[in-house]
Amino acid sequence: MGRKGWRELTMEKIELTTDNNTLGDQLPAEIARVRDEVMLEYLEIGNAGAFALAFMRASLDRAAKAMAEGDVVAMIASYKDLRSYSL
Repeated sequence: MGRKGWRELTMEKIELTTDNNTLGDQLPAEIARVRDEVMLEYLEIGNAGAFALAFMRASLDRAAKAMAEGDVVAMIASYKDLRSYSL
C-alpha cells in the first residue's frame, strides 16, 4: 500500500464516532480502543493472534509518531488504519 498524499487524504470523508469530533480527540481514542480492547482479545487467543498483534503494534507506533511530530496527514492515515481493527 503506497502512502497517500495530503490531497487524497483530505478529499476523503473521515467518519468520526462521538461528539468529540476532532482528529485530536479521535486518534487518541482509537489508540486506546485498539490497545485496551482489541489487542487484549487477540492476546487471549495465544499464538494464533501473534501475527495480528504485530500489525497492531506497528499501527500504534505509527500513530504515536504522527501525533508526536504533528504530522496531520500521517495522523489521518493512522486514524483510518486503527479504525480498521475490530473483534
